[in-house]
Amino acid sequence: MTGLGVETVQHLAAAAGDPITSAGDGRLGFAVLAGIAVIVLLITRLKTHAFLALTVGSLALGSLAGAPPAKTIASFTAGLGSTVAGVGVLIALGAILGRLLADSGGADEIVDTILARAKGRAMPWAMVVIASVIGLPLFFEVGIVLLIPVVLLVAKRGNYSLMRIGVPALAGLSVMHGLIPPHPGPLVAIDALDANLGVTLALGVLVAIPTVIIAGPLFSRYAARWVDIPAPAHMIPQRPQVDERHRPRFGATVFTVLLPVVLMLVKALVDIVVDDPANGVQKVTDVVGSPLIALLAAVLVGMFTLGRAAGFTRERLSATVEKSLAPIAGILLIVGAGGGFKQTLIDVGVGRMILDLSQDWAVPTLLLAWLIAVAIRLATGSATVATISAAGLVAPLAADLPTAQTALLVLAIGAGSLFFSHVNDAGFWLVKEYFGMSVGQTLKTWSMMETIISVTGLGFVMLLSLIL
Repeated sequence: MTGLGVETVQHLAAAAGDPITSAGDGRLGFAVLAGIAVIVLLITRLKTHAFLALTVGSLALGSLAGAPPAKTIASFTAGLGSTVAGVGVLIALGAILGRLLADSGGADEIVDTILARAKGRAMPWAMVVIASVIGLPLFFEVGIVLLIPVVLLVAKRGNYSLMRIGVPALAGLSVMHGLIPPHPGPLVAIDALDANLGVTLALGVLVAIPTVIIAGPLFSRYAARWVDIPAPAHMIPQRPQVDERHRPRFGATVFTVLLPVVLMLVKALVDIVVDDPANGVQKVTDVVGSPLIALLAAVLVGMFTLGRAAGFTRERLSATVEKSLAPIAGILLIVGAGGGFKQTLIDVGVGRMILDLSQDWAVPTLLLAWLIAVAIRLATGSATVATISAAGLVAPLAADLPTAQTALLVLAIGAGSLFFSHVNDAGFWLVKEYFGMSVGQTLKTWSMMETIISVTGLGFVMLLSLIL
């Protein structure tokens, strides 16, 4: 589920039209299944590190699809590089902010306040509300790295099941990513189908609220039974050795955490309201509201509101930053390799193969859009690529639809793009590593949650289509 800018997404969509192999649909389908099977086998049976498994699986996919080795390597390398470039820096900045939050006592302040006000059954609901609000303007990966310290500390300190707390947070982030503009996928679909942004946003909220409730707090009850694991010790921010009197205040801590959220939300609102790249205000917000600058600003502010407030010296601040980066090296490699595998899938022509085959499906428009997005999501692992590809295919069908139905078509595509995240999705590996789960456990929880979001979202879209 990698967060990409609109221009980058459109470039990927265009590039997907030039596959690096001339293999037929049958051979491509076999290559995809074999490539995924190699990855799963290496990880589950041979206990190979996920980075190596994804690399080998990508090479196997290209080879079996008949692509020249040099082009396969180039595709994998380009995907790895673009993923690390787009997500890696954000993960690093988020890790620094998370370490500052933990070492200064700021995370303890948030957790203690939440535990004091939301206890027992209310905790999963509190987490889904927090995640949904934070996830509105954030890319999925940014939201994860900001919420992870809070999720892990709440689970440990309150003696809650990790899945009972983590699944609602992930559901809130994922629903916002797939259904609600200003995320890039929905925005591109709105543009491709010439849908009304305001109507799509309003209907998206109507669909998102019951969907996130079902996939978050309600499903987390079962996820906690299926996968009962403690929060990974190496990821849990330890209670810092700081004077309680010097612990950052709740207001300052929340301000620091929400600063990148606010900056990105302001950018999104200005983009929607002003919609003029030449406007001076929009030029400024485009810079300060970009994920990189917004997170960097939060880190710099956090050094004062969190670090200095806790009495950290310059040396202590430097040591905190250094300690934050070491644990994420493996995550960056795995997420990057997942991006490489995804790009290899796209470049061999899997997305176009599915689009070609789907043209003969005789089903209702909303369901057809959802099925196309599901198929592309399963094949490529990218929710954003699935959204833009499906939107491009069904765009002619939206020409004569009323405003509300066109907006629902956008939401049907967005719901389909979230279906069953698995080993070819960088988000799958991000969740797996952060929560310390095995591949099987991640499939039972994260992948199942994504599927529930997708199917439930479609259900409410179809229901609205009968009313509007």
